[in-house]
Amino acid sequence: MDDPVLRVQSQLTDRDRILLGWLFDHGVLTSFQIAHALFPSLDFCQRRLRTLYRLRLVARFRPQRADGGSYPYHYVIDQLGAEVVTVDRQERPPRRDHARVERRRWTSSRTLAHRLGVNGFFTELAGYARTHPDAGLVEWLPEAACARAGAFTTRADSGLVRAYQPRVRPDGYGRWAEDGARVPFFVEYDTGREPLSVLVGKLAGYGELFATIGRAWPVLFWLHSAARETNLRRLLADLPPSLLPVATGARDHATGAGLCPAEAVWAAAGRGGPRHRLADLARYVVDGRDYPGEVV
Repeated sequence: MDDPVLRVQSQLTDRDRILLGWLFDHGVLTSFQIAHALFPSLDFCQRRLRTLYRLRLVARFRPQRADGGSYPYHYVIDQLGAEVVTVDRQERPPRRDHARVERRRWTSSRTLAHRLGVNGFFTELAGYARTHPDAGLVEWLPEAACARAGAFTTRADSGLVRAYQPRVRPDGYGRWAEDGARVPFFVEYDTGREPLSVLVGKLAGYGELFATIGRAWPVLFWLHSAARETNLRRLLADLPPSLLPVATGARDHATGAGLCPAEAVWAAAGRGGPRHRLADLARYVVDGRDYPGEVV
């Protein structure tokens, strides 16, 4: 019997496999995000996406704008693509309706804009790394993976691995490498709709997480606007002193300056001075069993 997975595997490039893995893990990406992250040009990207679409590895939809016209194509995993990913990872095969459920989820989801925003943050990093040989997005985990028990573990004194069920739900986790520096980080993507007090309230969960695992990594608040960032920083300044590593950045400021999240857009909470590059935040990483366990 003809195996469709075997039939297409020989036609896939390493870049195709990265893309299929991203769609399987992160749900949806626009053609512009995919092009920026993985391809030298939009035309080249669109040609390859058409091929993957014809092979039924990816599916696509195109939302309509309220004021007329349409958005660019949004790509999701198709069933055969999901099967290829699970075979490559030696994981359990996907449900028979996996692709259909995912496609319906994102074509009708009220959280589509938020998910695209989070994914855009990481594809901007990947695009920067594509053109800077000394930089790399080493790891990218979605919200669902961050929330699983065992996503972040630590070795207790007994030598046993202790799994922890995080109370906080980051929008994403990543590890960035550049010029010899390595920075694990969490992302909180702000749409501008939540009260800033809700964002501040999330720090208690991060404090609990870091105290439990004995490590601390920067928590990045990627704000809707510079005004929102200024107001959030005022609230953070009113908190008791803490070693919890927090940095803020504003999308409109970064866009206006022609910068991406890898560059000097980050202001460390509770500290003055110029803005930091993402790699510079390595100075705030506490790795090992020496995190003092302060909870906000």
